[in-house]
Amino acid sequence: MRAPRILLVDDEESIRTLLSYPLRKDGYEVVTAADGREALERFDGSSFDLVVLDLMMPRLDGLEVCRRLRARSTVPIIMLTARTEEVDKVVGLELGADDYITKPFSVREFRSRVKAALRRASMTREEEAAVDTPLEVGELRIDPGRRSVHARGEEVALTFVEFEILVALAGAPGRVWTREQLLTRVWGDSAWRDPRTVDVHIRHLREKLELDARHPDHIVTVRGVGYRFRDDGEHS
Repeated sequence: MRAPRILLVDDEESIRTLLSYPLRKDGYEVVTAADGREALERFDGSSFDLVVLDLMMPRLDGLEVCRRLRARSTVPIIMLTARTEEVDKVVGLELGADDYITKPFSVREFRSRVKAALRRASMTREEEAAVDTPLEVGELRIDPGRRSVHARGEEVALTFVEFEILVALAGAPGRVWTREQLLTRVWGDSAWRDPRTVDVHIRHLREKLELDARHPDHIVTVRGVGYRFRDDGEHS
């Protein structure tokens, strides 16, 4: 069994060196890139299990690289950002990033995030191999094996994380999930993560799946607690 391959993209050589060492020590194969264009070239030339991507880079910034990667692959993406503004994190998540880490961060936190992302992707592949029965809820059809979703007969493109959240909610209609529970279910743990990250993905899911995202038929907010998927017999 081959070691997981990670593409590490950062324009600062010191950061690439600092982060590559613990990853290789943990047994991962690490390929580095110094800017966005090099990252895309590396990605096209080989297969990767995870991409760690800095937001601010020359030639092509991390957001544009994330957008282009997501257009061709569901590979897990962790974004690194020195920015603290919420809008930058939201944009990264909207473009399909699975997780983000705000600099400065500890090596311990970084290793934890990487392990969680790889574990999550590995578990998903095992679940896909074991589950092939589509889930039909109203006008939604969710196929775990194909990782596809159709709403009102039209296919809907979801990111890796959006799909995982939808499967968790739709797989247990009526169950109330707290943000922390969804973080643990999808990201592997809730440590170091802002619970509002879940809200961003829920909003995006509603925009993609609901006829009216402001008055959702499927994903219901439970104020002060979290979210649940509406039961079949429940009226909106």
